[in-house]
Amino acid sequence: MKKQQVKDWTCEDSAELYGIRNWGAGYFDLNESGEISVQLEGPNGDSHSVSLMDIARGATERGLGMPLLLRIENLLDAQIARINETFARAIHDCGYGNVFRGVFPIKVNQQCQVIEEIASAGRRFNHGLEAGSKAELIAALSILDNTESLIVCNGYKDEEFINLGLQAQRLGVQVFFVVETPSEVETIIRCAEREQVRPNIGARIKLASKVGGYWNATSGDRSIFGLGSNDLIAMVDQLRSHNMLDCLKLLHYHLGSQVPNIRDIRTGVLEACRYYADLVEEGAPMGYLDLGGGLAVDYDGSKTNYTHSKNYSLDEYCVDVVEAIMGTLDSEGVAHPVIITESGRATVAYSSVLLFDILDTTRFEPVELEHTRISEGDHQMLLNLQDAVGSITPKNLQESYNDALYYRDEVRSLYLHGQVSLRERANAENLFLQGSQEIRKLLDEAEEIPADLQALPEVLSDIYYANMSVFQSVPDIWAIDQVFPLLPVHRLDEAPTRSAIIADITCDCDGKIDRFIGREKEQKTLPLHELKNGEDYILGTFLIGAYQETLGDLHNLFGDTNVVSVRIQEDGSIDFSHEIHGDSISDVLSYVEYQPKALFERFRRLAERAVKQGLITVAQRKQILQTYTASMSGYTYFEK
Repeated sequence: MKKQQVKDWTCEDSAELYGIRNWGAGYFDLNESGEISVQLEGPNGDSHSVSLMDIARGATERGLGMPLLLRIENLLDAQIARINETFARAIHDCGYGNVFRGVFPIKVNQQCQVIEEIASAGRRFNHGLEAGSKAELIAALSILDNTESLIVCNGYKDEEFINLGLQAQRLGVQVFFVVETPSEVETIIRCAEREQVRPNIGARIKLASKVGGYWNATSGDRSIFGLGSNDLIAMVDQLRSHNMLDCLKLLHYHLGSQVPNIRDIRTGVLEACRYYADLVEEGAPMGYLDLGGGLAVDYDGSKTNYTHSKNYSLDEYCVDVVEAIMGTLDSEGVAHPVIITESGRATVAYSSVLLFDILDTTRFEPVELEHTRISEGDHQMLLNLQDAVGSITPKNLQESYNDALYYRDEVRSLYLHGQVSLRERANAENLFLQGSQEIRKLLDEAEEIPADLQALPEVLSDIYYANMSVFQSVPDIWAIDQVFPLLPVHRLDEAPTRSAIIADITCDCDGKIDRFIGREKEQKTLPLHELKNGEDYILGTFLIGAYQETLGDLHNLFGDTNVVSVRIQEDGSIDFSHEIHGDSISDVLSYVEYQPKALFERFRRLAERAVKQGLITVAQRKQILQTYTASMSGYTYFEK
């Protein structure tokens, strides 16, 4: 970064560098202090903001240190309102003859606090829930107390699952059983006849339409879920033979949870409407069209049809859905159905932020060593390396780098054969880093960067060690190369002068983040600030509310992080509505079938044996056992 740029750096430069206003959806911005703030709109149209650092300080004062999962309830409420109000506006403007009913798929974020907040915020919109298992149905029935809202049951269903839903129907709950496989039809019929309840039945179809992105395995002929056209006709005939065709009310499909291209969304709706119209023609009453998920999150802010983005707005999505349904069904004289979407990712992604501190750094720069002076008595390869580094000019960058690399590797080979000393090897490594860094600086002045040197800035970038586990908190980064916005949450009025990748504390080579959002394309490194002695450096990973908590594992026995849910009031005050301390070491050991009491007893016997052998005193034994017990109840992450 050029000195003039560093000197004149402002918060606006940081906002552009990290693309905050591109991916933040109006929810995140920078304040005058160079801290990321949450932007909220009040009921009267007035807006206010709260610094994430203020929330982090408040959590720390309450004993909830880093890493910290921050849930902002206001953003969850705001997204539910945005989705429902935008659909309502599209329905009104297009003259659509029915209503919208959203349902949230519990699998996207199963945490009780999240589901309770969705049920509360969605009550005025009759926003419901989607359950894909018996456990999720039990949760939905206990939390969703609005009988105008829908509970859509997807997934494979045994008799217990179906009976539970049928009993809920007796209570006035609007439960829909979506048939995933042909065998489920018979089970639903059998349970309904036994319980003497007329079930609400839906059919999940396999669309021929394919979509782009990672999550497209649920679209196309090879989808592992849903019915083909032949299965669908067989289902209609089976229901008719049992005088239950009037129970078939819903058509469902799902193209994927993140559909980046609006054309794919429109194509899917058009195809589904053909099935819907034909089911009406077959004599089914229908009335509900469930489009599944697909409303994407623009993780990288590029507004394109790239995997981590989307090339449409929420307004465009809703209007296209409504117009596509009307355009197909009106020509067939079919009444407009209730529109259902299962937008999970777009509902919860914005509401969660992972905050973590940086513990240390590794730099690939020459270090100060004693006796680094190279003399005529040193090995010739070391002398050659010194000459190569001393001859670097803007015109010979490639040649100089080739020479330095060759001589450095020769010294390494000589060291393996005992022909140079450890100190000589250290001097060679230092010289090579010195030369590489000098070449890296000169690349900024080169008109054309040689192909072999284009990756040099990445090779020489720092490693920042983060107090977090990728596998626990952001597993999609490791599993499917998902990109999330990641940046400092403070000091953004300062120019970042370092480039780095992020390594977590799992001691696993995959426990790293080396793909980041850039201004124009993904970057291999992240611009960061120098660490300051005695000061925390806090980074945030944003848009992680969908799936990450559910998928996280116990790699290296790092457990759940501390969690705090906050609600920001209109006056800017912060209510810490829920606080959950992260897993203790005792907790995570019990998850993998260790018994903490048994572990302590074994360690106690070890300490007692040491007393008998004269290795420690009884007083030392007491202190050692106290340390062991305190560690068992401690946080699994780095504690300061």
